[in-house]
Amino acid sequence: MPIEIGRIEALFRYPVKSMGGEPLEQATLGWHGLEGDRRLAFRRLEERGNFPWLSASKLPSLIRFAPHGRADGNGDGPPTHVRTPEGEELPVFGEALAADVGRRLGAPVEMMQFKHGIFDEASISVIAAGTVREICRLAGTYADVRRFRPNIFLRTPDEVLFEEDQWVGGVLTFGDAGDAPSVSVTMRDIRCVMVNFDPDGGSATPEMMKTVVRLNQNNAGVYGTVTRTGLLAVGQRVLLHR
Repeated sequence: MPIEIGRIEALFRYPVKSMGGEPLEQATLGWHGLEGDRRLAFRRLEERGNFPWLSASKLPSLIRFAPHGRADGNGDGPPTHVRTPEGEELPVFGEALAADVGRRLGAPVEMMQFKHGIFDEASISVIAAGTVREICRLAGTYADVRRFRPNIFLRTPDEVLFEEDQWVGGVLTFGDAGDAPSVSVTMRDIRCVMVNFDPDGGSATPEMMKTVVRLNQNNAGVYGTVTRTGLLAVGQRVLLHR
């Protein structure tokens, strides 16, 4: 029998890889993750390796750029503009934005668009409130889920540290409908230096990643693959199927 493990506390989408996220009240869960999630990324033109995409590990200030505006009117299309850390509004595909980011990086970049998104491991990431709270407390900083950049943030009854590890191999369903959207939990979320960066100021707290490494072999939260599409919404109850 499925077990109710909590409710959706918040939803997030990241239109441009490594830029600031968008909090959402509801989101369309498609076969390739949340519609509009990580469909854009800057390519480093001088990079000849297997991963040319610009991330905040290369340019920490990237997380302070805020994509916004939707050209398609339904909220799922690409953003129209990006707000820089200084508050300047620049068209997302314009030369000025690429020049601004390239100047900060010290190397040229080009904005790319992807039909199915560009992800590190999987198209959906999930983390629970207890894990966020305890890692931040032990690292000596305030609890901010944005450091972990999840798509789905859950509030669970027990709020146990790393309880998500127990969900691997199961399936999460969202809502009460018979055809409720669902995600197969495939692996633990291996963390990178992104957790160190303050989403507002961009300053680094190295103790964040050190804490995750020390406590759970650098894992916090889980990744998943979509097994049924549908609408996600804040407040939906979440069931775990084994």
